[in-house]
Amino acid sequence: MTPPTNFSSGQSDSWLADRCVSRRTFNTAVSSLAAGVLTGNVSAASTAPAPERVQFGQTDLHVTRYCQGTAFRQLPRDDNTAARNVLYRCLDVGINFFDSAEAYGWGGSETVLGRVIEGRRDEIVICTKATPHYQLIKDPDTNKFSVGEKVHFTPEMLTSKCEGSLSRLGTDYIDLFLLHGDDEHTSPESISDTMERLVKSGKIRYWGVSNFTPENVEKYVQLPSDETSHGIAGTEDYFHIAAGSRMNTELLQVIERTDLGILAFSPQDCGRLSPGRSENAEYGSLIGVLDKVAGQLGTTRPRLLIAWSLSHPAVTTVLGGAESPEHVVDNIGGTHLEIPDTLLAELNAASKAYTEQELARAGG
Repeated sequence: MTPPTNFSSGQSDSWLADRCVSRRTFNTAVSSLAAGVLTGNVSAASTAPAPERVQFGQTDLHVTRYCQGTAFRQLPRDDNTAARNVLYRCLDVGINFFDSAEAYGWGGSETVLGRVIEGRRDEIVICTKATPHYQLIKDPDTNKFSVGEKVHFTPEMLTSKCEGSLSRLGTDYIDLFLLHGDDEHTSPESISDTMERLVKSGKIRYWGVSNFTPENVEKYVQLPSDETSHGIAGTEDYFHIAAGSRMNTELLQVIERTDLGILAFSPQDCGRLSPGRSENAEYGSLIGVLDKVAGQLGTTRPRLLIAWSLSHPAVTTVLGGAESPEHVVDNIGGTHLEIPDTLLAELNAASKAYTEQELARAGG
């Protein structure tokens, strides 16, 4: 399987040179901003450029191209000061899109998000997810994605899960309600009917899926709909520069062909691609190419990874996992970074080489 390619229009050498200079100027400014935030000498809220907002699929949701997730890996997935500070900084710099799920700390992540958005609900777009499992009650580690017995997405089960999320979030509606995996039992027709009832009840505005096969997403797209019904709005799926051997590129083709929205998660591969991580060695020469290109653009590796994911025409927004206010400022820079064609081709070649290496290793 080859990784997805990017399709950018041709640009002249002079245009590329001008763009590289302008982007270096911008990235230098953002780097100075991040340093200022670290030392307390500058306010990110007053200095950071406003994030761009785009339409999510064919909905009327207009979301920032960076979505902050609450599946924290270092911070606790519950209501705590450090997590609140991350989310507050997101609001300060203009991020309006937040992702959560009942299975993140089994309600803990939804609870902290609900505390932070209190009094500001109309300013933001919330995505949360229902898992096809019961909670694994005996697991004390809230940061592990641990699930219990499998459940079916019956109308009663989905309604109960939706109402649980509403209560923890402290809101009376969810903007985007997703299935956090396929229960491999309930038909698309039945799920669509249940979601339609939840929309008409006012509990959710739009719905979609996460971690579904391209074939199943296509089935949802093909369901009959009209002006009075609300079909699938989009997906949330794994996609980053090193995901080629695990990301089904057919899904991106379905997304692009049907105008669904997609929230692409883990631009830094769950943090493993972040600078200084011991896992960097696993990516071989890909790390060297990333840092070389980042240096040429005067940017950071996290911003470059976010920009690479956003450069794919099918991707609506990227789901990142900032774990500090400084991470938030750095990540926002990736939404403003445009990668020139020559450097994008170099990154794509490195992505393809890594994918082929992984496939050879698996086959060997």
